[in-house]
Amino acid sequence: MQIERTQLDALVENQLPDGSRIILDSKNEKVFALNTTASAAWDACSTPNTLSGVAEQMKRSIGGDVTEEVAEQAILQLQEQNLVKASGPLQRTRRDVLIKFGAVALPLVVGLTVAEQRAYAFKASSIAPPPPPPPPPPPPCGFICRILGL
Repeated sequence: MQIERTQLDALVENQLPDGSRIILDSKNEKVFALNTTASAAWDACSTPNTLSGVAEQMKRSIGGDVTEEVAEQAILQLQEQNLVKASGPLQRTRRDVLIKFGAVALPLVVGLTVAEQRAYAFKASSIAPPPPPPPPPPPPCGFICRILGL
């Protein structure tokens, strides 16, 4: 089975210091957030690869107990978001992986439209409202102030 990335020309990536990654799909106006495990799977799919090849590259990248099951789960999530395509069927469910391995190094891919992301950011106050305008200056005093001696 071959696994490879899709829509490469429309994607902008930003890898964060913790190994996670943000991907912007400007064509479909979607933002994807990948945790470190899913990001390692994404990197492993930079060229067409097999499931065992993805697992091996993930293991080298993030270490730990990355198995083919964890790699397959990452590929499934990337595939659900149309970020990768596989030439054959992937069959394990997230529940199967949880039962077998617990919560160790499970991949997570979250996708939002740009409008949804803006709404959540605004609601979470990560986008501060603009400050109020300064008060207008007092009007010049002129002729009446001179008469009154002010």
